[in-house]
Amino acid sequence: MRVVVTRPEISAAKTAERLRLLGHDPVLLPLSKAMHHPQVATDALALPHSALIVTSAEALRALANTDYSSEIGRNIQLFAVGEKTATAANAAGFGNIHIGAGNGTGLADLIASTLDKPDLPLLYLAGKPRAGSLEGRLEELGLPVRVAEIYEMIPVEYPPEEFYERLRTRPPQAVLLYSRENALRFFEIVERHALSFTETKILCISTRTADAVPAAFRAHLRIAESPDENALLALL
Repeated sequence: MRVVVTRPEISAAKTAERLRLLGHDPVLLPLSKAMHHPQVATDALALPHSALIVTSAEALRALANTDYSSEIGRNIQLFAVGEKTATAANAAGFGNIHIGAGNGTGLADLIASTLDKPDLPLLYLAGKPRAGSLEGRLEELGLPVRVAEIYEMIPVEYPPEEFYERLRTRPPQAVLLYSRENALRFFEIVERHALSFTETKILCISTRTADAVPAAFRAHLRIAESPDENALLALL
């Protein structure tokens, strides 16, 4: 099956390898790329905090560009949204890691059940854009949180002929969509270039992502059972 992978380049390459092992033909079409803000991270980490929160491996990559020294511990408690983010945190040297079930609200509930009410704020090493469900839920639970936007995802622009080469010459049988922003960007491009995907499987990692799919493309829309790539690839 010819499958379009819309993740950023580093992650897309890993997904492409998984797809090849499953016998599929991946088409890499990263729709965004990360811009890191190391000074924001450095300034945020210099302030007192009780624990760290990360919801993307990209936050760990952004952290690698700072002077965040090894003696900070890596003993500090770190709350990761899911297994892949936890794996990245472990590779970055963190050892005291708590793993959530894959979404911001659930991660906030895990934090509340793990920590006594901290005197110092939690430090959320966040990206932009994001859903905001994590910090909203933490506020509901009365947990102090400080958000540091240490990276942002910016659009990747392609010339029209490149889209035609990748998507029209050999139309894909499936498209993998990983976030609401990812989906909005993909269908904006589809509309702009008058591409036809009415028979293509639109595979979404979450309900929030699926909500951004236009009605004209929902006949073949499917949503992963859990918000992770394993469940997403199981839809193929």
